[in-house]
Amino acid sequence: MAATTLLLTGDSLTPQAVEDVARRRRVVDIHPDALARMARSRAYVEAIAQGNKAAYGINTGFGALAEVSIPKEDLMQLQRNLIVSHAVGVGEPLPFDVARAMLVLRANVLCTGRAGVRPVVAHMVCTLLNAGVAPYVPGRGSVGASGDLAPLAHATLLMLGEGQALLERDGVIHTVTAKQALAHAGLEPVVLQAKEGLALVNGTQAMGAVGVLTLLDAERLAELADIAAASTVEGLMGSHRPFDPRIQAVRPHAGQVAAAAHMRALLEGSTIAPSHANCHKVQDPYSLRCVPQVHGATRDTLAFVRRTLETEINSATDNPLVFEEDQEVISGGNFHGQPLALALDFLAIAVAELANISERRIEQLVNPALSGLPAFLVRNSGLNSGFMICQVTAAALINENKVLCHPASVDSIPSSANREDHVSMGMTSALKARTVVDNVRRVLGIELMVAAQALDMRAPLKPGLGVSRVHAVTRSKVPPLEGDRLLMVDLAAMDALTLGDTLLLAARG
Repeated sequence: MAATTLLLTGDSLTPQAVEDVARRRRVVDIHPDALARMARSRAYVEAIAQGNKAAYGINTGFGALAEVSIPKEDLMQLQRNLIVSHAVGVGEPLPFDVARAMLVLRANVLCTGRAGVRPVVAHMVCTLLNAGVAPYVPGRGSVGASGDLAPLAHATLLMLGEGQALLERDGVIHTVTAKQALAHAGLEPVVLQAKEGLALVNGTQAMGAVGVLTLLDAERLAELADIAAASTVEGLMGSHRPFDPRIQAVRPHAGQVAAAAHMRALLEGSTIAPSHANCHKVQDPYSLRCVPQVHGATRDTLAFVRRTLETEINSATDNPLVFEEDQEVISGGNFHGQPLALALDFLAIAVAELANISERRIEQLVNPALSGLPAFLVRNSGLNSGFMICQVTAAALINENKVLCHPASVDSIPSSANREDHVSMGMTSALKARTVVDNVRRVLGIELMVAAQALDMRAPLKPGLGVSRVHAVTRSKVPPLEGDRLLMVDLAAMDALTLGDTLLLAARG
């Protein structure tokens, strides 16, 4: 758990803070200024609810039923009906960390003061987070407008004491009833007042939660990809010249410059490079020579996605929006997920390229015609298959990525009797991107494992210091391959290594 409490303001949340809450149980509270904003906007909403002027979602129906006026005595029932009717998600539940990220993002939106909910509602979300609770949210069912209706309705069910929830005890995630989760947090089910149900389901917080955590994982992969590439460069006795800063300076894309600088840092201190300074090779294959250009383009894409998400998680995405200072409630479209849908489709495409080029480096390593090393990096090949099928596994993962990289955001299926006649499909974009990132991580793990074997075969020559440190950590989990064995055990070990920051920290020294 992080040491300091995160104070939600509605406009200062960072992706790293979301991850701290979602994955490390950082304590959350609400800034006093945000509480004051919520109180003011809530007072205005209550005044509208007691009046006779129609205001969408406060005293009318929803979506295609927006013109239906609702009697004052039915306003609370209206909000409950909204939640139970919209909680129609299907499929496997979102992971615990993603469900928690949804809650912190939703609480931050409430803190903008534009939703018109009581401060007690936002406090309830924070209390659930601090108690290690998350909603049980089926992952499929959102088209990304009016935001993530079904996922957010499932999240709100928890607050009503309905359905199931996820609860962390001693590092183990348990599925419990919503009432059990509320009791664990010391809470009673909330009775939603006018507009509060609508405020809790309108928005992009499901795709945003998946997107933020996926972005952070992807940023780690951009660093890990450089480490894998540097390991392969040394294992294949490749040239360091393509990473010369003068090359990058005449095509100064920020990502390319950063990737080349990282490669130079990883390769510094190599005794392998001087050993082949006068070899016959003029140029390396693109998968080695163009690492700064390919990895750098991914870095630049991730920077764009980060900017988009940083704006989104600090935005008011409700409808209607309450501007109590102007005595107005305005209907608009801030719930529409198009900015995230496009960005997360782009993320999937960009990260997939890290695996595409990694697999080509794996082929360079295992193919004796290309590497000059024993076939499939094992002695007595023929009797032993070595790493032959690891390249096949990488190819299978990449094939899946190519299917998943078809953009969801180019599709739109109208809903709600054609009132919602254009939708973003942003949740599909987010879920696809998450799967692509997992696949890429596994491909990079294969490259690191195979490159470690090639480095062993270059001994007593030593790779760059950063590569050497990563090699040592890899060897602490995966021994050299002397003959065929159950490589699935080694792949599982690499999977565990690449999940965390262990290799990144080793490379940094």
